[in-house]
Amino acid sequence: MFTLAHLSDPHLAPLPRPHPLELLSKRGLGYINWLRKRRLIHRADILDAVVADVKSQAPDHIAVTGDLINLSLSNEFAPARKFLERLGPASAVTGIPGNHDTYVRSAIGFAQCDWDDYMRGDERETFPFVRRRGHVALIGLSTSLPTLPLAATGRLHGDQLARLGDVLAGLGREGAFRVVLIHHPPTEGANRFRRLTDAAAVREVLRKHGAELVLHGHHHESSLVWLAGPWSAIPCIGVPSASGAPGRSHDEPAGYNLYRIEGGPGSWRCTLIARGWHGDGIAEVGRQVLIG
Repeated sequence: MFTLAHLSDPHLAPLPRPHPLELLSKRGLGYINWLRKRRLIHRADILDAVVADVKSQAPDHIAVTGDLINLSLSNEFAPARKFLERLGPASAVTGIPGNHDTYVRSAIGFAQCDWDDYMRGDERETFPFVRRRGHVALIGLSTSLPTLPLAATGRLHGDQLARLGDVLAGLGREGAFRVVLIHHPPTEGANRFRRLTDAAAVREVLRKHGAELVLHGHHHESSLVWLAGPWSAIPCIGVPSASGAPGRSHDEPAGYNLYRIEGGPGSWRCTLIARGWHGDGIAEVGRQVLIG
């Protein structure tokens, strides 16, 4: 059995003091929003509790689907690197960036530079990259692009969409259990200003070539949507923010998911175990067999 932990959107707090020049951009509005609201929602002590609980479950691997930081300030990237190291070595932790990790144009490439060995494949390839852990193959995608103020959209940039089909098809022929990691969910009906703009094209690639799981963040809530696949539906699953304080917003309080993956090609079994804030700590809040 292989156990995969999935957490997302830690939005690491506290926010470092920005240089005044860094606020002469979209960051200025983001900083006001942080002071007014987000600093109360994303708490370091809540995230510490989640990390401690993840480690107590002793997963074989941990996936982090973006938004490690908040405004892509120059002094946010090093603490986020230390956060990843706290979760584990790069061989045991896979990360991808979210929209807050490339908040403005001047921050393009910072995440991949500072967090490089957590965001590359076994062959050192960039997005879409592949990490094989036994029969499990993690496929990392990036939808992280700077956007206009008040927007939080994403897109598979570069040649990712063109290459994704070949990656999924090849891993399918090998009999791998394919786990797609993406920040923005490729689902229908998303808010215009928060959507994945090429979601329909991503869904078409998945429909044609298949995957066993699609894991995402972005919306700070637990969700399960079934996407069309070539033989059976594909579970597309989101998690709350890993630092979300209970009762502070319409978002769900902090949580993460575990996936127990058993069996082999043609006879997979995958059980989702949701763990989230309950009372004054983290506990199991749901369990569901997804495959098998």
